Amino acid sequence: MNCSVVIRAYNEAQHIGRLLEGIRQQNLGDVEVILVDSGSTDETVSIAESYGAKIVHITPEEFTFGRSLNFGVRAASGEFIINISAHCYPVYPDWLEQLLKPFNDENLAVSYGKQRGGITNQYSEHQFFRQYFPDLSQPRQGHPYSHNANAAIRRVLWEQHAYNEQLTGLEDLAWSSWAMEKGYGIAYTAEAEIIHLHDEKPAQVQNRYRREAIAMKQILPTSTFSLWNFLRLCLSSTYSDLLQAKRDRVLNEHWKSIFWFRFMQYWGTYQGYNYSGRIDSQLHQAFYYPPGILSEKTPAPRSIEPIRYKQ
Repeated sequence: MNCSVVIRAYNEAQHIGRLLEGIRQQNLGDVEVILVDSGSTDETVSIAESYGAKIVHITPEEFTFGRSLNFGVRAASGEFIINISAHCYPVYPDWLEQLLKPFNDENLAVSYGKQRGGITNQYSEHQFFRQYFPDLSQPRQGHPYSHNANAAIRRVLWEQHAYNEQLTGLEDLAWSSWAMEKGYGIAYTAEAEIIHLHDEKPAQVQNRYRREAIAMKQILPTSTFSLWNFLRLCLSSTYSDLLQAKRDRVLNEHWKSIFWFRFMQYWGTYQGYNYSGRIDSQLHQAFYYPPGILSEKTPAPRSIEPIRYKQ
């Protein structure tokens, strides 16, 4: 299948090389790579150029999450568009092949893949990944969730309906919701696995969930998130993580991060739902330019060897 990979990036020199090397080692040949750079001051662009990526620039003043993706898709030539974050990398050399396989169904709009964390991710984020990205695929899921850190879309549908450029996040959810309303399908593809790296401090976690909650409020204006929701979800998630950490015998190592991660996650969500200020370019920049389904079934083992990265 003819595909283009679109990568949004800002100062990702630490990670972008591994992603590009993983793309180079895919079973599919001649993959077009588009890097949408939003003002990097490190070696991000030069590293991408060394791998033959096409560079598209977007200024901080223009930046929104949806607009940067639209810039990338507009510059791409593939029939299918793969969106992946610059701080992710594929686990297997058939990542693209697996992510695109569901498009044999001509009525499919989105295929999104499994995400797992690395050694720098907080313990609670690993639990989040396991909850939202289970080990078993769903060829035709019954809800509109998808995630642009690891997803493919049919370009002809994007031409009908581009990503919302006003949202502070969740442009993927808004787009897949539109697709589902139009009668198109969404597939979750567990075999298309990537590692999604984060090394976030408390303020960064709070900021991420705040912007996503603001976006959710834009998508669903009547939705609410009360102090009771904050307390209930914060306490239940923290308790669940502590129990799991105890089962994993890592409670002493991770109990502090569990408390602060879950608190910041839901406090940021509460703040976002109750945000009443202007949603303008300054707010978008503040979010992107920081200052500094579970299943008990066991999936079949994969017969393909993972990519061996040098570092």
